[in-house]
Amino acid sequence: MILIVGFILGPFLPLIIQSLAFRWAWPDLLPSTWWMDQREISKLPLAWDYVLSPYSRILEATINTVLIGSIVTVICLAICLPAARVLARESFRGKSAFEFFLSLPLIVPEAAIGIALLMIFIRMGIAGSYVGIIIAHLIPTIPYMIRMLTAVYQGLGKDFEEQAMILGASRWQVMRLVTLPMLLPGVVAGALFTFLVSTNIFLLTFFLGQGKIITLPTLLFSKIAGGTLDASAAGITLVVTLPGVVLLIISERFIKEEAFGKGFGN
Repeated sequence: MILIVGFILGPFLPLIIQSLAFRWAWPDLLPSTWWMDQREISKLPLAWDYVLSPYSRILEATINTVLIGSIVTVICLAICLPAARVLARESFRGKSAFEFFLSLPLIVPEAAIGIALLMIFIRMGIAGSYVGIIIAHLIPTIPYMIRMLTAVYQGLGKDFEEQAMILGASRWQVMRLVTLPMLLPGVVAGALFTFLVSTNIFLLTFFLGQGKIITLPTLLFSKIAGGTLDASAAGITLVVTLPGVVLLIISERFIKEEAFGKGFGN
């Protein structure tokens, strides 16, 4: 357990130290000059002063990241819920080929997808727009969402729904009172995972955004593109990790293993 915790949390310790440092050169184990000492004599914002200032554009990037991720998650749910039900419970000609087709975005290199979409979106006039980025984010997120929801539908079975219909429940009542409460843990898990994937997509956002729309991954890339990791870049890196940490806490708090068997009912 100590080794696992060390491997997971170990990389964050140098980042935290770097974000608080002004001068940290090899082979010093700790910075020779700290940000708090240098900020008193510096005329420009340093480290966290810069990260939290309007100059870093961290607020704009965070808003764009959360907005795009939320919209992508909602659209993904609307597309994948009915599709997952069909894939889990129906047999039809070409089903295997269709399931393989859904996996292609996970196999094809992201750069190839991005270049192809950019050529199409430029002609459509949606390159460099929120619409173009949202459509691009749907391509890698739909396979994850539909696989998770298909597995949930397969585990759910038809017994509870059939019993409700035998007792006189209408299709709408079965969906509202039986199916959705039992699906909800899986839906929430799929939504959280989809949101996390969307907020970490860099290459498609970089291609389709054309520098007009910045997100946390593209902002971080612009800071480390020169090959150096200064204090402000380390601070932005820590900010980029926050969505994943928050979603991990939410999933651990609200999505327990037993919830997938019992649903979110009272």
